[in-house]
Amino acid sequence: MTDLGVAVVVEDDEDVRHLVEAVLSQAGFDVHGAASGREGVDLARSQKASVVTLDIGLADIDGFEVLRRIRQFSDAYVVMLTARADELDTLTALHTGADDFMTKPFRPRELRARVAAMMRRPRLDGGDGRATEAGTAAPAVLAMSRAPGFRHNGLTLDPDTRTVTLDGAATSLTRSEFDLLQALLKGAGAVRTKADLVRVVRGDYYGADAYISESDERAVEVHIGNLRRKLREDPLQPRWIQTVRGVGYRLAPARN
Repeated sequence: MTDLGVAVVVEDDEDVRHLVEAVLSQAGFDVHGAASGREGVDLARSQKASVVTLDIGLADIDGFEVLRRIRQFSDAYVVMLTARADELDTLTALHTGADDFMTKPFRPRELRARVAAMMRRPRLDGGDGRATEAGTAAPAVLAMSRAPGFRHNGLTLDPDTRTVTLDGAATSLTRSEFDLLQALLKGAGAVRTKADLVRVVRGDYYGADAYISESDERAVEVHIGNLRRKLREDPLQPRWIQTVRGVGYRLAPARN
């Protein structure tokens, strides 16, 4: 196995599958291909995949169902691929647990860059081969200091161990949700635009001059919605995330 680990390509179009396999192999992965959804699930489990690229329009079971099954045992990075430029597909993929979403035809260099950006995010081993971001956080303060992280309105985030606790209980977040929450905590009340937060989610793939599409910003809205749900946020009296209409989001004020 290579240092980057295993990539599984789930794609029923043979030409596309071979293209993605070549891109990931050149990037340094040990690559395995699957022509069906069920085979892809089996490969992701048996090979302990680090990355999965997943076609939505598979012949046996659709990519969303494949993703649901993979998420039952793996926290691999998942990039969904589709020939349909449908916003609903994007939202469904992100709600189901995908890390990224690309429309065919795509540029091989873009796929490689996005996967590389995801792989640079910290991963923690929960002891069973799965990556996890839940656990017990150390004491923290709401500011970057010698303390290990942030504390705000009963929520504690430790960027070193990538753990979050809410009123003392561990809270499991996806990588994107964690990164967005950390960005808002760092802002300490400053407004972060949706374009800013797209760059947070996508990492250094999206530079300051990169074009941010409506689909990119909609994806951030979905991640924020998922984050609010996991934090059990009251939309009428938010403890952590306030919406700034037409702009983006900011950290809610501290409570006594």
